[in-house]
Formats: sequence, structure tokens, C-alpha cells
Amino acid sequence: MMFVPGAARVATFTQQRKFVFLNAIRITPIVLCGLIPLYSVAQTVQPDDQPAKISGTVINSVTKAPIGRALVFTSDNRLAMLTDSEGHFELAFPRENAGMSGVTVFRSGGYGNTGCSSWLQARKPGYLDCIPSPPGSSNTDLTIALVPEALIHGRVSVGSEPLSATDVQLFYREVVDGLPRWVPRHEAKTNSAGEFRFAELPAGEYKLLSRERADDDPVPDATGGMFGYPPVFYPGVVDFASTETIHVSEGESVEADLVAARQPYYRVNIPVSNADIGAGLNVTVRSQAGPGYSLGYNAARNRIEGFLPNGNYVVEATAFRTNVTSGMVNLKIDGTAAEGPPMTLVPGGSMVLDVKEHFTDTTWSNPSSWNDGKRTFTLRGPRAYLQAQLESADDSEPMRGTSLRPPTGPSDESFVMENILPGRYWLRLNTARGYVASARMGDVDLLRQPLVVTPGPAAPIEVELRDDTAEIKGIVTGLEAPLADSPSLYGGARAWTYCIPLPDSPGQFQELAVSGEAQFNSTTMAPGGYRVLAFASPHNHLPYRDADAMKPYENKGTLVQLSAGQRLSVQVPLITESDSPEK
Repeated sequence: MMFVPGAARVATFTQQRKFVFLNAIRITPIVLCGLIPLYSVAQTVQPDDQPAKISGTVINSVTKAPIGRALVFTSDNRLAMLTDSEGHFELAFPRENAGMSGVTVFRSGGYGNTGCSSWLQARKPGYLDCIPSPPGSSNTDLTIALVPEALIHGRVSVGSEPLSATDVQLFYREVVDGLPRWVPRHEAKTNSAGEFRFAELPAGEYKLLSRERADDDPVPDATGGMFGYPPVFYPGVVDFASTETIHVSEGESVEADLVAARQPYYRVNIPVSNADIGAGLNVTVRSQAGPGYSLGYNAARNRIEGFLPNGNYVVEATAFRTNVTSGMVNLKIDGTAAEGPPMTLVPGGSMVLDVKEHFTDTTWSNPSSWNDGKRTFTLRGPRAYLQAQLESADDSEPMRGTSLRPPTGPSDESFVMENILPGRYWLRLNTARGYVASARMGDVDLLRQPLVVTPGPAAPIEVELRDDTAEIKGIVTGLEAPLADSPSLYGGARAWTYCIPLPDSPGQFQELAVSGEAQFNSTTMAPGGYRVLAFASPHNHLPYRDADAMKPYENKGTLVQLSAGQRLSVQVPLITESDSPEK
């Protein structure tokens, strides 16, 4: 642990003050931009012109209670007003703009206070994004529901005494490219009473921990050590994997207290053999318990140093320069100061993709170009339509990875990924032509298994592309007939279907919008087995790559098996809100 009570803490405090300040002023420009144009519109309307009006009510999506003093405004910021004590609003605008009264409101589904994308929006501190107007609402009498924020708050203590100035970290369970992972989202520092608070949280799953902290009287003992407080994993378990998941509903307030324990820390020194790395060295400490520990780099002494409690650690250092270099050492602390083995930073590895095309269509033509800052040239071969990148596969670890090396010229058709650090990665391939039939390194199926990167040369990744796709078309049953005077939500789509590959199936995930006739169609399906699910709203974060996470859907949707070149028609029942496994 690198205890730096001086400049680093001041910088952290300054950043937090900046974050609070920016959030405090977030509403102000919108209010000003809305109210000033509203005044000017009222001045330009002629006495004999009757302005068009749109009215409605802003409500709490959970309690259905009206929300007073909520800001209602148009997306172009020309009109705005605050709701009255009963949540009512009424906007008037010139008759020539009456055609703009059609309102499309949808939930963004993002993290935090992302708002809703529509012509008419609503916002108020303490609430997150808005959700669709209930069915039956007309263009002139709308109901806009705001989702109330959730809160997680608590206290960090040592026995009955508060532990102030302690960093508390919140992890959010997020689906990234079909896989759930714990993503660090917020940090807070306890006040003088040991209290912390996380606000503006959407409903979801969270994990909570405190980061290590130096003792208030960090006087080294006779062995050169000192005392500190190791990370605490809620509700007092020994590691991150055992941390209790905090389930938070919309508008819910959850209390979660942490109890720290004072323990001896021992001095750590790890020499870095590369003398020319400079000061830009990022140090990461991993333990069997999980995140929360840290060390620092002393550029003057060219070594990693700090303090850690008893335990086994992996210390990794990375220098991000033109070429990424990294090193790693194992360290054990057992009741005394530890001098680690010298760390040597080595360049990140490289990996070659050997792409094989098995296409029957020889007429395909969709050229793409590349600009290297000096010239623009046409890409040839798979470089024109295939993209590849690596993403970290370690849950709760920072997202990292790499993508393809830029082409050096029009004749460069190579597929090389460079600056790859040791670790576990998912290979992500996206093609604009055909589909990826397979991606393997030896016996490892990289479409379904992670790639393990170790220092040293690596075997090539063999990628097979094919274009013998199947076609699926279908109808979603259970959809109500659209109202003639009601605008369509979600950009005109009435429902959304998702083709989820079955476990061990070579199929590939697809998302399809459903048209006004409740129909969907795709002519580019990779052969394989699928479960087709239909929803009345977008489900952008389905954990479709995680078989365990998809078990609640085992009795939902329609199962299909597609072979190469097959054309299949299906019917898919709509999953209603009450039937959704997410409820």
C-alpha cells in the first residue's frame, strides 16, 4: 500500500470537488436555455394566432405520485417550464411548429443520470432517466414517468469508533458484450463520522468494499513496519468473491456498514531493472482477497515501494509509451519487511490472425479506406471488412485489451495485434461480410473460451469466414394493435427480438427490430441453434454469453435450429413485463 498523505490526497480531494461542482451546475444551463426562448416565442406570436399546446403530468415511476418542480423541456432547448405542485405542465408553441408535437420517449438503459432521448424530456435532481409514456397517452396529454434514484449509504468503523477519510468503492454488475462483470463505478470518502453515501444509482446489483487506509499515527515500529486498515469486503467477508451482492430497486435506500480491523503492515521494496522507464509507471497489486491494495513507484530510486499486510500478492507494473512494456513478480509478506525479486519490464506480445475465406459469392464489393495522416488508401482482403480486438476476461479487473495494428499501406493485408499484456482475454471479431465460422488457437475455441496470453511467442489464431448464411423470418404474437393516433416508441419499432445462441452452438447473437406488422427478418444468420426471445422494449444488456445467467429464460421464447442456406419461418410469443424473468 502506498500511503501518500500529501499531494496525492489533495489532488483526489480537488477532483472530487470538481465532480460535485459539475453535478451541481448540470441543470442550470438547461433551465436558462429553455426559459429564454420560451419568452421570445410568446413575444412573436400574433394576437390572432392560436398557439398549439401540449400538456401532461410528470410522475414518479414507482409510487405514481406527481412530481412538482420538475423541469420539462424540448430536446432543442427552445421551450421549457417547471411542473406545478401537482406535476402538471403545459407548453405552448407557434402553430407553424404544431407538426413537431409527436413525442417519442424512451429509456436510455445507460448507467447513471443519462436522461431520455426524445423531443420532450423531463428532469429533476433525485431522479434518473424517464421511461415511455403509458399506452393510451395522446400527444396532447402525456404522462412522463421519472425513475427515482437509488441510494447506498453506510458507515465505516473500527469497533464503535468511526474511520474517517477512508475510500469506499462501489462495483456495479454490468453486462458487457453479453457477459456479466463487476465494473468499478463510484468512489466515496468517509466523513468525520465515518459515513459515506452513493447517490444517483439505477436499480441493479452492487458490491461494496473499503480500500486500505494508513493508521492516523503511521509511526514505523522496530521492524520497519507500521499499522493500517486492509480492505473490508461487505458485509465483513475475507475476499471479493464472497462479498454479498446488494440488490437495489428503483428509489430504494440501502444501508451497508463496514467494520475495519487494524493490522500490521510491512515495508515492501521491488527493484525495477529497467533504468530508462521514467516516472510513468502504473503499479497494480492483486491478492487472493481481491482489489483494494496498492503500491507506488519511486522514480528517484527506480523501485516499487510501499507497505502491505501479511499475504500473497502479485505485483504488476506497466509503462504506457509508444510500445507498452510490463513486468510481474510474486510477493509473500510473512511478518517482516519484504524485498521482492528485481522486476524487468518486457515489451507487450504480438499475435497474428490467419484468416481463411470460404465464400461462394464472388460478386461482393464493399471497399473501405484508411487514412494514416498522410494519405488515404483502399484496404484489400479481409482488412476491408473484418475487425478484431481483445478484451479482458477477468471479472472485477480493469478493462484492457488491444486491437489490430493499423495498416502500413494499400498492400498491407496482415492481421496483427500488438502490445498485448499477459492475462486472459476474449477475442471479439466483427465482420461486414458473411460470418465468423470459427476462431481457434490449437484446441482452444476462442469464440467461446478465453485466450490466455503469456510472455513469449504465441501461435497464430486461425479464423474461418463463411457466407452460407441462413434466413429467419417471423411474427411476434401477443402484440396489441397499434393506436392510430399514438406515436411509436423506440424509433418506430414495436418490439425487439433477440436470437440467443444455445450453449455449444456455432450460432451468433443477433438483435432484430420488429416492424409495424409485428414481423422481423434476417438473411445473415450464422447456422446453429438459437432461442428467439421477443420483448416490448429494448433489452440491451442480455447476458447471452453466460449460460447460467440465461437459465431464467429456458422456458421462454422459441427454439430454432438453422442449417446452412436454410430459410425458416417462426412465431415468437411476446414476453410481457409481468412474465419477464428480470422481474
